[in-house]
Amino acid sequence: MIQRNEPMFNVPASVPMAIAILVAIHVVRTLLPDHLDAWFVVANAFVPSRYSGEAELLPGGVLAVFTSPLTYQLIHGDLTHLAFNSLWLLAFGGAIALRAGSLRCFVFALVCGIIAAFAFLVLNWGTRLPMIGASGAIAGLMGGTMRFLFSAIDMGGIWRLREAPRSVPLMPVMVALTDRRVLVATAILIAINLLTLVGVSAAGVDAAAIAWESHIGGYMAGLLLFGLFDSPAPRQPKRPDLRVVH
Repeated sequence: MIQRNEPMFNVPASVPMAIAILVAIHVVRTLLPDHLDAWFVVANAFVPSRYSGEAELLPGGVLAVFTSPLTYQLIHGDLTHLAFNSLWLLAFGGAIALRAGSLRCFVFALVCGIIAAFAFLVLNWGTRLPMIGASGAIAGLMGGTMRFLFSAIDMGGIWRLREAPRSVPLMPVMVALTDRRVLVATAILIAINLLTLVGVSAAGVDAAAIAWESHIGGYMAGLLLFGLFDSPAPRQPKRPDLRVVH
């Protein structure tokens, strides 16, 4: 019997580099005076009230209306927040990057993060609730992974995501939306996030501080849109021309 003891993912170097950037930003913040750190956080956070007429009143000004859907993904509330997001980024970012390539992976993550932000905006219109963290983008990576994770299991094991990621077929959207395993995973994620509405959380995280709207929005964006970012399947070599030439 062949035993596979290697790590589940052979993570591309770009993923630890992305985590290192998030860590570096957090370290720099710890060196700032409290008032400058507070300004920096709000200037880069996604704040719904920016879009309802308060942009000029908040740090970052009008420019942050355009930049904050990206910059909010780069800063985290504390080490616990950063650590959890880094672990999930390592797992799901590694799977997507290995399959689709680093560039497609991070463009996909940023798009999911932007959609996650506007899901938060729709359900919190006009509020002064600064949202920070890469959780929405990472939820999108998780949603994208659902499109091929169970296909790999059906083909013999998760190890295929590491050794032959492009050999795993991508579930069409309609198949994913009717696959029992995908539906169960999606229901669990939604339930965990909705529990925060009644104050239930885990790992010492304040439930009221969890942006469940962005998590669900990012996840659904990833589940539905990953096919647009997946790298093209390698072309099969053509059969040689066997016609007899006279």
